[in-house]
Amino acid sequence: MNLSAFVKSLLATSLTVSVLASQAAYADTVRLRMHTFYGTEVDQIASDLRDRIKEASDGSIRIQFFRGGELVDSDQFVEAVARGSIDIAHGVGSYWPGTVGIGTIEAGLPGAWVNVEEARDIFANQGLDEIIAEAYEEKGVKLIGRGFGSDYGLVTREPITSLEDLADMRIRATSSIATVLEKFDIPTAFIPGEEIYIALSTGVIDGAVYGGPVEYEQLRINEVAGYYTDINLLNPGWTESVLINPDSWEKMSTEQQKIVQTEIDQYLLDVHNWLEEGNQRLIDEGTIFQFSTLPEDDSRGLAEASLPIWEAEAARSERNARAIEILIKNAKAKGRISE
Repeated sequence: MNLSAFVKSLLATSLTVSVLASQAAYADTVRLRMHTFYGTEVDQIASDLRDRIKEASDGSIRIQFFRGGELVDSDQFVEAVARGSIDIAHGVGSYWPGTVGIGTIEAGLPGAWVNVEEARDIFANQGLDEIIAEAYEEKGVKLIGRGFGSDYGLVTREPITSLEDLADMRIRATSSIATVLEKFDIPTAFIPGEEIYIALSTGVIDGAVYGGPVEYEQLRINEVAGYYTDINLLNPGWTESVLINPDSWEKMSTEQQKIVQTEIDQYLLDVHNWLEEGNQRLIDEGTIFQFSTLPEDDSRGLAEASLPIWEAEAARSERNARAIEILIKNAKAKGRISE
């Protein structure tokens, strides 16, 4: 055999070994059912996630994506992931504070952070996500992703000029915001995001605190409630969690786990960027909502009314107390509360 033939043979053998190794690493196709609390508004982002995971894993991981309300109510995600009804859930901790006691802190307490950079630092570098992961592990699920929302304003069927205008309205809100509003005798109710349109159109509620302008647009909320008010309580107004069933996680190879982790992180960043860009576009255009800001005194009153929520959350458990300690230390370092 001449040198040229030998080299070709060696290369062919190497390629065969490489292919066999790849096939061994991905011996079985992993099919994962992923459920989000969002609706059709994230369809393209979800499609991109499916394609990237399929390509990066040589087709060995397939994602089947479900929108909010299609299989499981958003507030039932933790239980559904734990029992394996779905493999992956993309939701918000404030939907399940009765199941995961740290959920309200995780989602975002009023005044906890004022921009996404600060929020990322608190979770990733100051230890908050480590504490939260412990809580989810106890409930039989694994935390594998942290996303950050955007603007978090109030949309109503009638214009708002002050908190007093809300006294005769019923407002959709998650637990932490509801607690603040109720201190001003403002009636509240919790309604899943996918049901807000119908609730507003039928008069079950008069307004909602759910997200920013682009989310309301995607849910067509502007058709039934055309007034958006910035209440200046929290930005980003919520954080998002991605949870996976431990058995679904463990049946993947280390390489497959890395692929899922990497692409979930990109998916969450894509959702955040879509929110930020969309909100700014709608604010600049100013066509589908009439925009206003709550008076400064009212916003300050909301912030002051929020402080007891931190104390109440800390009192719920030793774990919650550790989380609140992180938030207090950060707020002091930022000068938002005194030493």
